[in-house]
Amino acid sequence: MGAPDRDGVAAHGVIAPSLAETVPVWARVAALSFGGPAGQIAVMHRILVEERRWVSERRFLHGLGFCTLLPGPEAQQLATYIGWLMHGPAGGLVAGGLFVLPGLIALMALSWLYVLYGHVDAVAGLFFGLKAAVLAIVLHALWRLGGRALRDRTDRLVALAAFAALFVLAVPFPLVVIAAGLLGLARRRGPDPAAADAGADEAGFLIGAAMLPRERDGAAVSLRMGALWLAIWLLPVAALLIAPGVPPVFGQMALFFSKMALVTFGGAYAALAYVAQQAVDHYGWLKPGEMLDGLGLAETTPGPLIMVLQFVGFLAGFRAPGALPPLLAGTLAGLLTTWVTFVPCFLWIFAGAPLIGRLRGSRRLAGALSAITAAVAGVILNLAVWFGLRTLFRQVVTVPLGPLRLDVPVPASLDPAALLLTLAAIAAVFRFGLGTLPTLALCAGAGVVLRQAGLA
Repeated sequence: MGAPDRDGVAAHGVIAPSLAETVPVWARVAALSFGGPAGQIAVMHRILVEERRWVSERRFLHGLGFCTLLPGPEAQQLATYIGWLMHGPAGGLVAGGLFVLPGLIALMALSWLYVLYGHVDAVAGLFFGLKAAVLAIVLHALWRLGGRALRDRTDRLVALAAFAALFVLAVPFPLVVIAAGLLGLARRRGPDPAAADAGADEAGFLIGAAMLPRERDGAAVSLRMGALWLAIWLLPVAALLIAPGVPPVFGQMALFFSKMALVTFGGAYAALAYVAQQAVDHYGWLKPGEMLDGLGLAETTPGPLIMVLQFVGFLAGFRAPGALPPLLAGTLAGLLTTWVTFVPCFLWIFAGAPLIGRLRGSRRLAGALSAITAAVAGVILNLAVWFGLRTLFRQVVTVPLGPLRLDVPVPASLDPAALLLTLAAIAAVFRFGLGTLPTLALCAGAGVVLRQAGLA
C-alpha cells in the first residue's frame, strides 16, 4: 500500500502509481477517446473507475460536474483534474496534454489530406464510413453514461428538459447549466441520502471520499497558479501582435480564439455557429460548408471535438500565408489555434481545483453538480441528434414554430448507404460488443468500397 503524500495518493488495498507509471494509461485513454465528449467520458470511466480504480464513481461524477461549469472541453478538463488529484500540476499536465496530443497529430494530418486530396473518391469514402461509425459510438456512450448519471426520475426530467431547451428552444448552453445548478441547489437542501453509503461505495479506490492534502491549498496557491498560466496563455499572443513580419492572420486568430476560450461552454457544437459566422462572414477564413467538413474530420480523431478549431486555423493560415509556404503557414496557424484553445483549460483547473475540493462536502454544491451532470446527458443527446441528422440526411432545414425552432430533415435527402452503414455499426457496437477502433476501421473500409461502387 502506498502512503499518501503531495505527489501520490493511496487508499485501502490500492497502490498509488508513480507519475511515470500513469503515462501509458493516460496515453491509452487518449488513443481510445473517440466519439465526442460522451465517448471520451465513457472511456475514462471504464479505465479509471472500473479497471484501475484510481477514482471512485462519486469523485468522477463530481469532477465531471465541476468541469462542465468551465469553458472549454469538459472531457479534457476532467482528465486534467483527475491527473491533478493524483500528482498535482505535473499529473494534470501529463493527463491533459496526452489527451490532446493524438487528436492534434491526427487532425493536422487530415488537414493536409483535406487541402491536398479532399476530392479524391477513396478519401471521401473513408470519411463517409467513419461518420457512420462515430454516430454509433456516440449513441452507445450516451446510453452508458445516462445509465450512471440519471439515477432517478428527477434526473431524467432534468436531462429531457436540457435536451428540449437546446434542440427546440435554442437556449444558450450556459443558461441550461445555470438553470440545472439552481434546481439542484433547491432540491438538495436537506441531507444527501447517499452520504451515509459514501464510505462503502468508495472503499477500494485510490481517490475516494477523503480530502487530499493539495485540496486544502489556500487562495494564495490558486492565485499564483492562475497568474502563471495566464502569462503562459497570453504572452505568445502579445508577441504575435507586435512581432514584425508575422502574417496578419496570425494575430487575428490569436485574439479571436483566445476570446473563444472564454465562452466555449458546451464544447465544439455549442461554439460551431458562432465560429462559423465569424470565420466565414467576418474574417473570410473558410468557405461556406467547410466548418461541417472540419467537424466531420474532428469526429474521426481521438480527443476533444473542439480540436475542430485547429482545422479552422489551418485553413486560415493556408489561405493567407504571407511570405511563408502555404502548408507551413497552415501548420503553424493550426498549432497556434490549439495553444490558445487548450492552455486556458490548465488555468481553470489548476487555479480552481483546490476551491472545488474544499466545497466538495457541501450538500448544496453536491446537489447542484448532480443536476448539472444530469443536464449534460441531455446536452449530449442533443449533440447526438444534431450529428445524426446530418449524417443520415443530405439536407436538414430549420423550421420556426413561434418561439420554437426544429431541425427537420428533408425525407427525400435520406442517404440509404449512410443509414445501412450506421445500422450495421450500431449492431456491431450494441449487439456484438465490438470495440471502438475495430468499428471505426470496418466502417472506414466499407465507406471506401461504397464510394468506389458509386453508392456513397
